Amino acid sequence: MPQDRLVVADDVLWRVLQAAHRAPSVGNSQPWDFVVVRERATLRRFAEHVAARRADFAASLPPDRAATFDPIRIEGIETSGTGVVVTYDDARGGEHVLGRATVRETGLLSVALAIENLWLAATAEGIGVGWVSFYDEAFLRDLLGVDGTPRPVAWLCVGPVEALQDVPDLERFGWRPRRPLADAVRWERW
Repeated sequence: MPQDRLVVADDVLWRVLQAAHRAPSVGNSQPWDFVVVRERATLRRFAEHVAARRADFAASLPPDRAATFDPIRIEGIETSGTGVVVTYDDARGGEHVLGRATVRETGLLSVALAIENLWLAATAEGIGVGWVSFYDEAFLRDLLGVDGTPRPVAWLCVGPVEALQDVPDLERFGWRPRRPLADAVRWERW
């Protein structure tokens, strides 16, 4: 099937981006921007860069972990047909952002909420999302022409899927099992 037929329809993508943009943010600063990437040459160039970084990581693993890692693929960059790069601008909202004075990271956490909203909205639309993290930030900034204070924090592959998985790939392929909720909940104190 030609790649053009696999791309998420613009109206669906817009609804997903609207959901992301409606995320709560510290001081209502909305410190995110979304760069939609659909040009095949850009997708290919990023995929090649990611493949090289993935190979570097694989080479750093002990043999047993390398064997577990090997079947985990990151081919969605090109096959999804759409990359959404989410950026974070620490300067957005000015010097005095309500709620960020004592916990500086709340701006970055706000971006994480936008990403989660995007992911949930895409899932509700039957669209798959994958978060690519094998890249050099400087390479991605250059590739997309991001200058100034914003920094890319996520490349999300957004595209149609045959089925949404109940179990994440990293768990299905044996990289790491999901931690039980009971191990993560504490009552009253650590």
